[in-house]
Amino acid sequence: MDFLQVNRLGARISFTLQKGQKLAIAGETGSGKSTLLKAIAGLVQPEEGEVRFEGKRVLGPLERLVAGEPGIAYLSQHFELWHNYRVSEVLSYANDLSEEDAADLYAICQIDHLLARRTDQLSGGERQRIALARLLVKPPRLLLLDEPFSNLDLIHKDVLKAVIRDLGEKFDLTYMLVSHDPLDLMGWADELLVLRHGGVVQQGTPEQVYRKPVDEYVAGLLGRYNVINGKFVRPEDIQLVSRGGIQGKVETVVFQGSYYELGVRVGGDLFTVRTGRNGVSEGGTVFLELGAGAAY
Repeated sequence: MDFLQVNRLGARISFTLQKGQKLAIAGETGSGKSTLLKAIAGLVQPEEGEVRFEGKRVLGPLERLVAGEPGIAYLSQHFELWHNYRVSEVLSYANDLSEEDAADLYAICQIDHLLARRTDQLSGGERQRIALARLLVKPPRLLLLDEPFSNLDLIHKDVLKAVIRDLGEKFDLTYMLVSHDPLDLMGWADELLVLRHGGVVQQGTPEQVYRKPVDEYVAGLLGRYNVINGKFVRPEDIQLVSRGGIQGKVETVVFQGSYYELGVRVGGDLFTVRTGRNGVSEGGTVFLELGAGAAY
């Protein structure tokens, strides 16, 4: 039996999720990502189709006195917390964990030093981790994360990523995560689902979808790309060579930290190329060739 089944939700979304799997969902604004998570959680009533969790149909808010499917936790990107409460008070509500297990949870979430603070004394990253811990004091079997990193700076984002990884190992969670940033998805997910206009465009491992996108919409969601003879080629798959390649003129050079991103004009085409090579300058001549790993 599948852990989770989504059958023709909105008539165009169908997929299954196995226990322990980590599924990421990508799509442009308005593609239906958050609505999908809320329907799975029992917080939105589907107009068509159904969701089955551990073999039972998930009931929508029109079918329950209190909305929400038991065993499924949904973390909103807004991570609402009660105002002017102690963190310990927020977490004690509906806590089903033993004192030892609760202490382990707070340590994993890196909030054990915040328990005496009020909720109006917290940073955004601290509030997010406390909101996550609040969902887990009554341990769910499926955790839905809706843009959990969208309001966080890079430091707090990396902390939260580590927390989510450690929680999965500790509590044997099954995850679904929505994010607009491909870097949040690629190294985390087992499976990637791409939505557009409320329907599934492509599904596969992150590497499969990144390397072999079905169209330019999918390619663009996951980063920059070039089109060469109708094929999608990522910037890192085009190499600079000293001789023997295709000659081009460098129009732009942008420093991106660990690499330089070049705009190289070849005839009437402008290609995006990534290189770690220093010393390439605008107006210079370079030679290009496809790398051996290019899915071409």
